Amino acid sequence: MTRHLDPSWGDAIVLEFVRLRPGARVPTRGTAGATGYDIYACLDAPLEVGEMPVRVPTGIAMAAPVGTDVQLRPRSGLSARGILAIFGTLDADYRGEVMATLYRLPGADPLTINDGDRIGQLVVARVAPIAWREVDTLDETERGTGGHGSTGP
Repeated sequence: MTRHLDPSWGDAIVLEFVRLRPGARVPTRGTAGATGYDIYACLDAPLEVGEMPVRVPTGIAMAAPVGTDVQLRPRSGLSARGILAIFGTLDADYRGEVMATLYRLPGADPLTINDGDRIGQLVVARVAPIAWREVDTLDETERGTGGHGSTGP
């Protein structure tokens, strides 16, 4: 069954989820103003994060409604310590376990992930329908064709 945005919930996007293992935690926001929902490791044993990517299970699966974009992003607290999560998109038709792929930058201190540790965050947004229209030229802007770094450091 395809899930769509449910207008009966007002502006809220409803993400249905199942716990795949005991101890799996529901994603939470750290503050009322946070846009990301922290996701938590669901582990039987501690897991060492090294320079090679390692997939960290959360113990939950979800059904994102069609018309939403669910992105897995790094947590700034881990990133500041040299532990990064690889950006990812959870498509509306994916029903597998939510996993965060983590790795440690060279020179960063080793990190052991334990059950219940916050390992990433989910950001959910509505997707605007797009219609592509081919044209002969684009309007000019001050930036023009300037690419990465063209607006300053």
